[in-house]
Amino acid sequence: MPAALIQIEGAGPAGIERRRLRLPAWLRKGQRHPEAVTHLRGELRGLGLHTVCEAARCPNIDECFHRGTATFLILGEVCTRGCGFCAVSKASPENRESVPDPEEPLKVARMAARMGLRHVVITSVSRDDLDDGGSGHFAATVREVRRALPGARVEVLTPDFGGDPAAVGRVLEAGPDVFNHNVETVARLYARVRPQADYRRSLSVLESAKQHRPEALTKSGLMVGLGEKPAEVEELLGDLRGARVEVATIGQYLQPTRHHAPVAEYVRPEQFETYRQYGLAIGFKAVFSGSLVRSSYMAERVSAQARGAGH
Repeated sequence: MPAALIQIEGAGPAGIERRRLRLPAWLRKGQRHPEAVTHLRGELRGLGLHTVCEAARCPNIDECFHRGTATFLILGEVCTRGCGFCAVSKASPENRESVPDPEEPLKVARMAARMGLRHVVITSVSRDDLDDGGSGHFAATVREVRRALPGARVEVLTPDFGGDPAAVGRVLEAGPDVFNHNVETVARLYARVRPQADYRRSLSVLESAKQHRPEALTKSGLMVGLGEKPAEVEELLGDLRGARVEVATIGQYLQPTRHHAPVAEYVRPEQFETYRQYGLAIGFKAVFSGSLVRSSYMAERVSAQARGAGH
């Protein structure tokens, strides 16, 4: 076994369920500011808004809410895809009956202004039931945030919109500073982890984004610990650079519930540093790699680092 990995023993999911190993020390993160979570959650609910921090059970929610930051989740709380790693609620497209709240873009802008954000991150569930995949709603939200906070930077973390370049262009025409779309895992694991997604389609979305708005930073993230090999991670990073992606985030996958995909291994901190160094060596402007890194975690800092590297 490579020194950089801790392998969870057991033959398949059943074996993993029998051996519920404690998290290694580097993954333990206690809640230190529960009052901050309660307060900001109340503010958000007051406007009928949601965050991916809550919906995806992010381990950094306590820290981020205490710092007064959050990633807005638009287009509702229910996703039309069934990714095996994700804690967000799911329903098939034919069972989706809700339409996006037309006031949501304005509500997001008001909340971002109330929070005094300098870097606003907007993400969404996948909405395969909508003709445009929700891209028009994304664009409207970016524009409202621009009006409310003209000095702030705006980052979008989008679904793949079914690979429709017109939908990607619609979002970019609203003028986000950062376009993020996560590949999530290596190509070999897509059938198990992301059965309704496509690895090459995600790469094409990122490449299309850069072609449509070259001045916007392009960004993508992935999880490790799902059974990938280090060489596959390096290949993925190379594919992202081939799609002209400039920023990469790499974090440890943590199983949200026993019904989700099992963790195959806990990757040691030194392996994350190896991935970071490799990414920088092949041309990324910034690589944020660590056990508790998530796609929009410390987004303002990562964006600033990437912009600085471009000069």
